Amino acid sequence: MPKRRVVLINRNWYIRHVRLIRASGTTSFAQGSILKLFLSIALALTFGSSFAFSDPKTPPIPEEEMVNKYLEATQAQESALRGGTAEVDIDAQVPKFKKTGKLHALRNISKLGKITYHALGFSGDNVVKTEVIANYLKAEVQAGQGTSDVSISPQNYKFKYKGTQDWNGRQAYVLQLKPREKKVGLFKGELWLDTETYMPVRETGSFVKSPSFMLKKVQFVREYGLQNGVSVPQRTESRVETRFFGPVELNINYLTFSKDTAQSGGSADETATLGTTAADQ
Repeated sequence: MPKRRVVLINRNWYIRHVRLIRASGTTSFAQGSILKLFLSIALALTFGSSFAFSDPKTPPIPEEEMVNKYLEATQAQESALRGGTAEVDIDAQVPKFKKTGKLHALRNISKLGKITYHALGFSGDNVVKTEVIANYLKAEVQAGQGTSDVSISPQNYKFKYKGTQDWNGRQAYVLQLKPREKKVGLFKGELWLDTETYMPVRETGSFVKSPSFMLKKVQFVREYGLQNGVSVPQRTESRVETRFFGPVELNINYLTFSKDTAQSGGSADETATLGTTAADQ
């Protein structure tokens, strides 16, 4: 009722002003302007009011319970991925200089959770290989060795239920993530959880603090696939605003995953070296 009354009031205002305009001989251009103004006000009030007074989404279970189920699921996920090997393609583009590069490699996760890369081949510009892909590999390896906890957990994030979304024919809960502090490795965005397993199927957002002076802004979308009830990385798309190269796009496609050829050893120094030199081979 309040919305209808507001629109009617504006309609009566328009009629009175059109009559006055006609009586004073104002041009049709002015009439059209007033008509557009009225329509804009009416639409804004109608649709704006309907969104403003819409009921908030109610989670099917308490958000705290949903997060706890997610944490239990990710423990099983980490255990399943350790000792595994993924074949990956890493594509990078520097549009400002029209340079591209592609690395084909094996990504190994040891039983201790350390990440190493073994390059199988590279094509493209050497600048992209050494300045973009190699630095990405080095940063990922160092992050895996760090002691700082940047996991998606109640200690690091506030969670807010936003509803459900379709994900490859399945339903996913959408949780909004807001970091509790501005810390390297934390991001502001969304986490999608499979409604049956509570495994992560999608993460998207932007990092709240740059890991390097060279980087101004980092945005990403990370997607997973469910295999035997476990989330396995499928694709990561990143867009980085750099200070010297302009925007840089980096996409990772995870082609296969197995646990047959995984390495279980490797010291911290070995891991760092492999991560840095994988793009140099």
